[in-house]
Amino acid sequence: MEHTPEVPAALIDELVLAFEQLQPHDIARMGDWYADDARFKDPFKNVQGLSEIQAIFQHMFDSLGQPRFVVSSRLVQGNQCFLVWDFLFRFNNMQTDVEQRIHGGSYLVFALNPQGEWRIQSHRDYWDAAEELYEKLPLVGGLMRWLKKRVNS
Repeated sequence: MEHTPEVPAALIDELVLAFEQLQPHDIARMGDWYADDARFKDPFKNVQGLSEIQAIFQHMFDSLGQPRFVVSSRLVQGNQCFLVWDFLFRFNNMQTDVEQRIHGGSYLVFALNPQGEWRIQSHRDYWDAAEELYEKLPLVGGLMRWLKKRVNS
């Protein structure tokens, strides 16, 4: 069995800080964290390539008010890391005064690039779109809560 080198703890610390302090101008330097051919998947998107990942984060800043991540825990094993986070934001077009929260996690797989630097090769976000997002929407939310109640009864 081959031993997978461990991602340095300092890199995980740096990455967590980068996600928690992420601002629109930081999107240009995401190549410091992601491989050029990295894959990103969440409940809405499945893309490959640094520019596609940057576009997702740009869209986040363009379409939401005050988006930010708060990482509450992490687990690192070999070249893999799982981050548990809350994503806080405000809708730009409704309930603009209410801070929204999505609880989720990110599974990150790292690889060494040809220069010997660790980069995220795969980033998969796990969160429940029905509970964490749809139930909060004015019209859809009532329907989602009703469906949830019917399924659980």
